[in-house]
Amino acid sequence: MSLYTDYLNEIDTRKAEGLNPKPIEDGALVNEIISQIKDLGNEHRDGSLKFFIYNTLPGTTSAAGEKAKFLKEIILGDSVVEEISQSFAFELLSHMKGGPSVEVLLDLALSDDATVAQQAADVLKTQVFLYEADTERLKAAFAAGNAIAKDILESYAKAEFFTKLPDVDEEIKVVTFIAGEGDISTDLLSPGNQAHSRSDRELHGKCMISPEAQAEIQELQKANPDARVMLIAEKGTMGVGSSRMSGVNNVALWAGKQASPYVPFVNIAPIVAGTNGISPIFLTTVGVTGGIGLDLKNWVKKQDADGNTVLDGNGDPVLEQTYSVETGKVLTINTKTKKLYDGDKELVDVSSAFTPQKVEFMKAGGSYAVVFGKKLQTFASETLGIELKSAFAPAKEISHEGQGLTAVEKIFNRNAVGATLGATLHAGSDVRVKVNIVGSQDTTGLMTSQELESMAATVISPTVDGAYQSGCHTASVWDLKAQANIPKLMKFMNKFGLITARDPKGVYHAMTDVIHKVLNDITIDDWAIIIGGDSHTRMSKGVAFGADSGTVALALATGEATMPIPESVKVTFKGTMKNHMDFRDVVHATQSQMLKQFGDNVFQGRIIEVHIGTLLADQAFTFTDWTAEMKAKASICISQDDTLVESLEIAKSRIQIMIDKGMENDAKVLQGLIDKADKRIAEIKSGEKAALTPDDNAKYFAEVVVDLDQIDEPMIADPDVNNDDVSKRYTHDTIRPVSYYGGDKKVDLGFVGSCMVHKGDMKIVAQMLKNLEKDGGKVEFNAPLVVAAPTYNIIDELKAEGDWEILQKYSGFEFDDLMPKATARTEYENIMYLERPGCNLCMGNQEKAAKGDTVLATSTRLFQGRVVEDSSEKKGESLLASTPVVVLSAILGRTPNMDEYKAAVEGIDLTKFAPPLQKPAAAKSVHF
Repeated sequence: MSLYTDYLNEIDTRKAEGLNPKPIEDGALVNEIISQIKDLGNEHRDGSLKFFIYNTLPGTTSAAGEKAKFLKEIILGDSVVEEISQSFAFELLSHMKGGPSVEVLLDLALSDDATVAQQAADVLKTQVFLYEADTERLKAAFAAGNAIAKDILESYAKAEFFTKLPDVDEEIKVVTFIAGEGDISTDLLSPGNQAHSRSDRELHGKCMISPEAQAEIQELQKANPDARVMLIAEKGTMGVGSSRMSGVNNVALWAGKQASPYVPFVNIAPIVAGTNGISPIFLTTVGVTGGIGLDLKNWVKKQDADGNTVLDGNGDPVLEQTYSVETGKVLTINTKTKKLYDGDKELVDVSSAFTPQKVEFMKAGGSYAVVFGKKLQTFASETLGIELKSAFAPAKEISHEGQGLTAVEKIFNRNAVGATLGATLHAGSDVRVKVNIVGSQDTTGLMTSQELESMAATVISPTVDGAYQSGCHTASVWDLKAQANIPKLMKFMNKFGLITARDPKGVYHAMTDVIHKVLNDITIDDWAIIIGGDSHTRMSKGVAFGADSGTVALALATGEATMPIPESVKVTFKGTMKNHMDFRDVVHATQSQMLKQFGDNVFQGRIIEVHIGTLLADQAFTFTDWTAEMKAKASICISQDDTLVESLEIAKSRIQIMIDKGMENDAKVLQGLIDKADKRIAEIKSGEKAALTPDDNAKYFAEVVVDLDQIDEPMIADPDVNNDDVSKRYTHDTIRPVSYYGGDKKVDLGFVGSCMVHKGDMKIVAQMLKNLEKDGGKVEFNAPLVVAAPTYNIIDELKAEGDWEILQKYSGFEFDDLMPKATARTEYENIMYLERPGCNLCMGNQEKAAKGDTVLATSTRLFQGRVVEDSSEKKGESLLASTPVVVLSAILGRTPNMDEYKAAVEGIDLTKFAPPLQKPAAAKSVHF
């Protein structure tokens, strides 16, 4: 059978599923298609023409390479295809976005055929995805006196690839669609349990919200052909939880605009909105596609005659509507006045959505084109020896004389690229920064690889210190979907220059460690900037930003990222942590006390600068990780010198283990990280450069002081699934003491795992089980307990210290790397399961609890349908708590009362914390 026949069979299969032919990325298949196009009598010629023109992926795919070569043949007259004229061939090349297409265009533009050269030059003037190999060719041709090269460079120096684009429409009509009430998780737009299909855009698009919602959106489009559908989070924030490029892709697929008529299912420019705006990391992703994100402010807190907020019976603010955005309402966005209108009536100022930079993204069809365009204009001006007259909005630089710097301001100033020499930048400044560490996770990695191909990138930027491709989100079940996707991903990323969790050559043992733990280890500088393809990219060294797959691709390709310096909220602690409390309870209490102190979430969209310097990086990560649930933009852990040195030594040892396993690459990236760690340790020990701290006169948006004395009970984050106010469900903001449940809330399954736990948590499980057997004569589970250590390193350390043997004793299942599970578990017994390192239940894409279960977990997510779906009889709910609460609840089959809890943790080494300068020695955990 030929590749084409296989493709036709695949088309039949997809057709039965209501899908169109999958876009082609295989060059060998395109070669067959080209052969059939050349054969005028071939029965498949018409279909082959259609697939070649309209269904071949652009960029650096092998398919794009073959397509570009054939178009070159047509342009030169070496091949004649009646349906593809010379001018049409140039048009097709213009939509192929760099890589082999630019190579072909340069071949033609720098050739001796004047007519062809000028046509190729005209197309090149519209292209921005040029890399060093391309620009060096232009530079050399210009130096040799080539007039066409000079013409192209002069166009680039004027940025005509941008300035000649049409401006953003002054008025944009929208028709509203309420996608949900309350905060809308990105899981609603792109469910985690469908992560395997994210790189197949049409297939993945079918999982957005519901088939009924998709049909309603289509009906709104039919009824309002001159308006664009705007998806809205009523009484909430749009896109909480993650950056989720696949979520934005899905919204664009149903309600955006097609990017190119020759590239199927790649849509851009979605319009989304929320009563409380758009989650910051999701808003960045919207910008990647040139979309619009509006803060509607259509519900406000009701106030009495004295200006005080009116509260309901639960003590929550009463909201009142200022204007309606009910589904089907036609409104107008004016991009000049930056206002939203209902007819002639002004509803709200939306100027935050139309900053000069965001408007540029809209005009260019996304942020990538602007990033590459700026570089291209700079290159051309330098090559021509003329002054750069930027066509782009100047970066906003804000500097307050006499004002100190927060920790994030210090990091951004140190890593700034292209800023005014000598300028000190404060929050609100737009900054291009060097990225030190980049992480790609396995359920978004294929999308990242597609983005890299689409921007014609072939190798990692040499300025990136280290980058890692994980295998943790597909660790639990090695099913057919994982087997089809993951080896392909690892091969691409390994070749691109990343350290990969799985060896494409099959030599070293697969490392399915949770990505955030690995990134925390390979971050070896507290002044670093980290970009990762997951919202929990929240390292406890440096400052880390969770990002969409496109921003990750951009960081890998260019070694840079662009964003405003966020405001900071300072978090400090007072009092003493009680012996029966775990540090996880402090994390939850921070959120609870902040909400009580301020009424509103002051963390949202800002940096949390947390002063927990007595905790090692592994333990401190429990706090920084949860800041995603606090809706913060990112977080920074302020560490003490000796603690940071110890954390860096641990990081070095774990990087060395990666080298010993055979994970080092030809560029010696891992050894380079160890060398950089040694340099940083020497700086700290010598006093040359102490651990990062903010200035005493730094300015914060707010300061939160957490009172440890108030924390007397374990704290549980509750999805509050039955709250009468739908907008208050699944928010992560409902934090309750364990006594709230009266010791009788049934628990159907317990889960200890995810990025929120560290080695100490695994030791707590072992100690508790040992003690419970000693007190009761045996250990009997009244609910299943799933335990997944986040990394193999932790298991190796537990084995060396004797704890793994204890866990094995009480387990009824232990993972076997030689025989990984091929299907997800659907039924659980009342035993303890020791699962393979990785995300396990937290991700919800492989393992899941039974529908309708009440799950108590140490993980991060409580969104509807994530860990557990609803049944027809009962809502599924995922409550989040500390390790000892989860273990004890699985033993009891219910939440414990305080007496039971205190008895169970007596003598257990829980994760402790004392504020800096207050008994620092006692703050050291026994677990490390």
